[in-house]
Amino acid sequence: MSDHEDCYLCKEYLREPVSIPCGHIFCSVCLKTYWDHADHTGSYICPECRVSYSKRPTPRRMGSSRNNTSTVQRVSESFPPPPPSPDYNAAGPHDVGCDICVGKKNRAVKSCLMCLASYCERHLKPHYESTTFKRHKLVDEIGHLDREICPQHQKGLELFCRTDQMCICVLCTVKEHKGHDMVSAEQERAEEQQRLGATQAEIQEKIHDRLKQMEELKQAVESLRGSAQRAMQECEKMFNDMMRSIERMQQEMAKLISTNKRAALNNAESHMERLNHEIADLKRRDGEITQLSRTEDHIFFIQSYLTLIAQTEAEELPTVTVNPYFTFDSVTKAVSEMKQHLNEFSNDELSKTAKTVNKMTFCELDEVKKRKSMKNDEAPMYKAVPVQEPQYRDDFLRYACQLTLDSNTAYRQIYLSRSNRKATLKRDPQGYSDSSARFDSLPQVLCKEPLSGGAYYWEVEWSGEGAALGVTYKGIKRNGYGDSCRVGYNRKSWSLFCSDSSYSARHNKDQMEINAPYSSRIGVFLDHAGGTLSFYTIGDTMDLIHRFKASFTEPVYPGFWVWYDSAVTIVQL
Repeated sequence: MSDHEDCYLCKEYLREPVSIPCGHIFCSVCLKTYWDHADHTGSYICPECRVSYSKRPTPRRMGSSRNNTSTVQRVSESFPPPPPSPDYNAAGPHDVGCDICVGKKNRAVKSCLMCLASYCERHLKPHYESTTFKRHKLVDEIGHLDREICPQHQKGLELFCRTDQMCICVLCTVKEHKGHDMVSAEQERAEEQQRLGATQAEIQEKIHDRLKQMEELKQAVESLRGSAQRAMQECEKMFNDMMRSIERMQQEMAKLISTNKRAALNNAESHMERLNHEIADLKRRDGEITQLSRTEDHIFFIQSYLTLIAQTEAEELPTVTVNPYFTFDSVTKAVSEMKQHLNEFSNDELSKTAKTVNKMTFCELDEVKKRKSMKNDEAPMYKAVPVQEPQYRDDFLRYACQLTLDSNTAYRQIYLSRSNRKATLKRDPQGYSDSSARFDSLPQVLCKEPLSGGAYYWEVEWSGEGAALGVTYKGIKRNGYGDSCRVGYNRKSWSLFCSDSSYSARHNKDQMEINAPYSSRIGVFLDHAGGTLSFYTIGDTMDLIHRFKASFTEPVYPGFWVWYDSAVTIVQL
């Protein structure tokens, strides 16, 4: 769905707008005429997104166009009251307003670094049409133009003084910074961008090393568990063959193994927790560098770069060394020897074995002598190792997660039930409190739980004419009808739309129609680290509907679109 108010069919202003289950809006007359011609085929397709329906959906009125107030008052009471049609151009509380508009300001779409002003689409036209503005530099709207102005001379910041390490204007070169080492902001950005890339490469190398150490530690832990289990079983078998006189020694040996196993596991878990914190911090820093590298604002880049580099100076991290030879084989061997020389060596051998095992270390932490201090809020974070996607439902269930719908994000006519696991679109608004996280115009709701760094599986039951399920970043827009608000219609989200006759996979501007058997229950598997989001029909063998491949850069939240007379339920696994 686009952000303008034109009908997709007639290309004119919407008249008596109506919407269909996939969410697209058309003039009432245009849609009726379009589908009247399809009556003889028995298949009804959305003119815009090409989703098909086996039976003709009932259009829902979305509100009046222009001043057609009387039409809205005649809407049948059988339809739930639609939300008011938004002014797509008006600046909202989180938007940057146009500096030229008088009175009610429109939303700015571009900022001019020469004019130091932000413009809406109407007032931006002279910059495109007049040669006067040919040399002006336009960037996506930014809300901090005051930072682009020299506080002393009220001129635009264009230069960087390397002597004083600050951004300056042209007039600053005459007196305050006369004779200093100065370059253009673009040149300084280019050089610092290279240094930033080197810093990011170092962090990524640390991520790789930490992941490798984590994998080695996990494998060693599994080997430890298996070795301990085998040692316990073999020792128990040999002790059962011995005389009752060695019962005391058997108990001491079992205690020895258990104590050292527990100590080793505690040691490993402590180091794993530490690695997790360091991985988390490095991932967060990597994400900040990636986001900063993509900004178009040189001044904001330089100012943010100086702060970021000060926080991310290279530091040596401790290395976890895993002892690959840590097993309980020595215990088994010692018990076999004690069986042959029980009376003579029993006490001596037990003491010797205990000393041998106690001296062995499962893993060691090589502390850096000059390690720099780190604040608690800079806890490291890394990506987890991607997992191999399962094939059978029992294997998927090993990754099952419990999800709950967040009432603070729910559209006001969505009713939540079953302990906030079911969403139904109702006729009347619910008594929700005001929340900036709420979708104010689209029937959508998100889950509370952020999913990041691992593998997750959940199942959803849906019913009615149509519903959509997927995931989104937290930053998806919440105000309006536009694509930037709809789950699956922007670069921040991915979704699968389900109707009674087809599926449609959606991400950003891409849409794929999918022919797959109808299923009222859909399984969703997310491998956040591996960058896949998969949808399945449920059965003994899971049948793949569609798989997205993506590079998830931040936690995602499961989200749902619910149509009238439809419902979605998160299955409790």
